[in-house]
Amino acid sequence: MAGTKDYVNTQVGQNREKIEHHVREILKLIGENVEREGLLETPARVTRMYEEIFGGYDVDPRSVLGVTFDEQHEELVIVKDIVYYSQCEHHMAPFFGKAHVGYIPSGKVAGLSKLARLVDAVTRRLQVQERITSQIADTLEEVLRPHGVMVVVEGEHLCMCARGVKKYGSNTVTSAVRGQFRQNPALRSEFLELLNR
Repeated sequence: MAGTKDYVNTQVGQNREKIEHHVREILKLIGENVEREGLLETPARVTRMYEEIFGGYDVDPRSVLGVTFDEQHEELVIVKDIVYYSQCEHHMAPFFGKAHVGYIPSGKVAGLSKLARLVDAVTRRLQVQERITSQIADTLEEVLRPHGVMVVVEGEHLCMCARGVKKYGSNTVTSAVRGQFRQNPALRSEFLELLNR
């Protein structure tokens, strides 16, 4: 994604020939002619795509937060509208949306771009939206030890829009609430109000 560090799945690179072979076999099994011009390079293209979209497997989300800074700011910090793309682990269909990440520092802050990188590290793998939401919150809580963390993730799932119930445009919203956000309804309301501005 533009503006964030590119992650590459090294396992895919090491298994390039096998993956290309299996993609070719899948194409045959669905009735395609793998020798036609439009599909000749498809197995290689799919493999390169997998290197990119599954790049989160080689990243420890905790390491993404990198260097933290001692800072006495103990008020709400939010980075909102972080665009992400992921793959549903149930159907391997894409889902995408925005993540909104907030925390109340307790003497330690992370660079703002690190929050976007954390979202990338967690979403670039086979996932479910509920787990993405919890992993972002848990990682922030573990690394920064803030007074509170709140994460809201919105997602549009092609496994629900393009197949099955076929409800195009439906949006799933999940949240994870930790620390002071859990204890203080006014703080949760402030977070949500700021998201809607």
